[in-house]
Amino acid sequence: MTQDKIGNRNAIGIDLGGTFIKFALVAESGEVLYNSKLSIGKEASRDDILATIRKAIQLSLKQAKEKNLQVAGIGIGSPGLCCDGIVVGGADNLNGWVEVHLSEMFSSEFNLPVLLDNDANVMGLGEAVYGAAKDCTDVIFLTVGTGIGGAIVADGKLYGGYKNRGTEMGHVTIDHKGIACNCGGRGCLEAYASTVALLTQYAEASGKNVNELDGFYFVQKFKEGEDAAVKCMEDHTDYLGHAIAGFVNSFAPQKVVIGGGISEAGQFYIDLIKKYTFQYAMPDCAANTDVVAAVLGNMAGSLGAASLIFKNVTQ
Repeated sequence: MTQDKIGNRNAIGIDLGGTFIKFALVAESGEVLYNSKLSIGKEASRDDILATIRKAIQLSLKQAKEKNLQVAGIGIGSPGLCCDGIVVGGADNLNGWVEVHLSEMFSSEFNLPVLLDNDANVMGLGEAVYGAAKDCTDVIFLTVGTGIGGAIVADGKLYGGYKNRGTEMGHVTIDHKGIACNCGGRGCLEAYASTVALLTQYAEASGKNVNELDGFYFVQKFKEGEDAAVKCMEDHTDYLGHAIAGFVNSFAPQKVVIGGGISEAGQFYIDLIKKYTFQYAMPDCAANTDVVAAVLGNMAGSLGAASLIFKNVTQ
């Protein structure tokens, strides 16, 4: 493949979510040349989702053609367990999203390399390649939201364990006799430190109706110094710090990157997590580690998906 006029390769990055597909045409330098999103709706069928991914690819290829740019491949980040170009399962919020041969299907249709990985993995890769951990080779990424997802970048490459079935960062055990988790286990980090868990704990401590709460309200009460909010925030970041300390002891990353909506609450949130992380981590393991906020926001998934192509497809 010849070099394009802007001096590097280009790829399409597809970020499949529960209700939207975000997508972008990305230069290898990280420049976003085009991006948009399409709704799939909460009740979309398997065929509906596939049709929307196809439309996202077609729109991106149209933009590339208009800009006279070649496309090196298509990267896709999808919820669920992804192995060998197939979504095996585990995407509970997408109807019928089991045994979906995405790479084979779209590679054949568009005559381009198509690489697939889990959505949290590609978000983490995006932050490692273009974002908060740019130029780092060893990175832990956590996204704190309705659940807790994560990714490990080791020696510059995504690490997923055998058959890409690992790195379920939200399901490390922090209390072996703890509360039940949706995964079927007990005492998982996600059950204690997701934003859903945080708001549930705050509702119980404050006597408020959890259905009337959101993260913005909670953070406001924390900043006002409300006792219940301060106590719940301390507990929340303590849980996260405990788990992250274990990741630091195991992997000695250069950076731990925290993403998800609540990570945008302010530097105080990262500072609290950092305080507890270094309180519990082994000092020698944490000697070269920093804890930072994610910076790519909603573009992390598309950028990370595109970087799958740049890292794995040669010219």
